[in-house]
Amino acid sequence: MSKYQYYTQEGYDKLKNKLQDMKTKGRQDIARQIAEARDKGDLSENAEYDAAKDAQGLMETEISKLENLLANARVIDESAIDNSKVSLMNKVTIKNKKNGAQMIYTLVAEEEANLKEGKISINSPFAKGLLGKAVGESAEIQTPGGIVEVDIVEIGM
Repeated sequence: MSKYQYYTQEGYDKLKNKLQDMKTKGRQDIARQIAEARDKGDLSENAEYDAAKDAQGLMETEISKLENLLANARVIDESAIDNSKVSLMNKVTIKNKKNGAQMIYTLVAEEEANLKEGKISINSPFAKGLLGKAVGESAEIQTPGGIVEVDIVEIGM
């Protein structure tokens, strides 16, 4: 499996901005909290100091994860995406065979997934069931509620 994660330009920029914000404002806020807690006296019994140091550790872990993620990130050229079969970055319209409901999902990297926006992770069981299918084909997708049968109605960007 590829070690690279593929993102839209928008998703990549969001991750980059989040990292920059954590490195600047986030670190400054934590340093201020530690300094304020240190000024309150005995560090051995200072819960505020311990909490601030814990928060600093969590922040540094998150920064490290984001740096690693961005080092392996690749931005997808949306003009090069094949719309003949379902793949990463495609907007897929599906129709549930059982109830006739139509849904539209965009398959994205895990960090960009947001169900409210109709963006599902390429690593989700639902997306994996759709991958490689063409318009007119059916897919049986294993979900926690059982198998869902859908037809691929449209594939786009």
